[in-house]
Amino acid sequence: MLCKQFFSEESMKSSTTIPIERMTLSAATFERLITNVVHGTWKAGQQIPTERVLCKELGIARNSLREALKAMELIGMLESRVGEGTFVCPRSEFLARPLLWAFTGTDHAELADLMEARSLMEADLAGLAAKRRTAEELKRIEDTINAMQRDIVERVAVVETDMAFHLAIGQASHNEVLANAAQLLRNVLKYWIHMKLMIGGVPAQALERHREIYDAIRSQDVSTSRALMQEHLDETSILIAQLTAAPRNSVVAKTKATVPPPTNEPQPSLSEQSTGI
Repeated sequence: MLCKQFFSEESMKSSTTIPIERMTLSAATFERLITNVVHGTWKAGQQIPTERVLCKELGIARNSLREALKAMELIGMLESRVGEGTFVCPRSEFLARPLLWAFTGTDHAELADLMEARSLMEADLAGLAAKRRTAEELKRIEDTINAMQRDIVERVAVVETDMAFHLAIGQASHNEVLANAAQLLRNVLKYWIHMKLMIGGVPAQALERHREIYDAIRSQDVSTSRALMQEHLDETSILIAQLTAAPRNSVVAKTKATVPPPTNEPQPSLSEQSTGI
């Protein structure tokens, strides 16, 4: 019933933050805030105003505001980053949390279907990226690989840079519908992708696969780009299937040694490799 209050037609009429009567509940605060996302006042990737500013604009207490912001985080509209602030999520993430809830608590049969769908979509995206990518988009893909390499050297979890690589390829495909659908599946599978990348040696292997896919896209080799992405995600599917089949204690043991120790000399970036520096 609360969701119906949140998404009432009346709440969508205004696109600006206006003071809220003090007698209303946090749901009313949610209604006012959500219009800023729905109407594009707050755009994807943009940092929203601070709590102090919003409290002043809306005329509400900080507790009511925080409850409303938390609700927006739960449905995937906002993301809170420690030390940075709160940011608007891309629209492709809005449905990810409800869809994830739909799969929570079920057996793992759906995972195989999800992984298969993701593999098919992302293979096509890689092929399209090889055909359509611009120099700027190619550089963005390269940057995600170099960032993942740094994470491995610094022994940092690589799930974000791993997903950034796939997102950059989706953007380079210039097919927004297919790219958003693939991003939705990645968001749903993010927990298992993270668990896979916690297995010792897997981040380095994934990085090597990313380099191979990048090289094919750079060469505008459509068929090789598709084949390499398919192979990469098939390997991911196998690892995730093994994780879901293993007892919990076994999974924990597998993920203890996450990343190989950093080397004294990090590998050269892709630009340095291609130029022989």
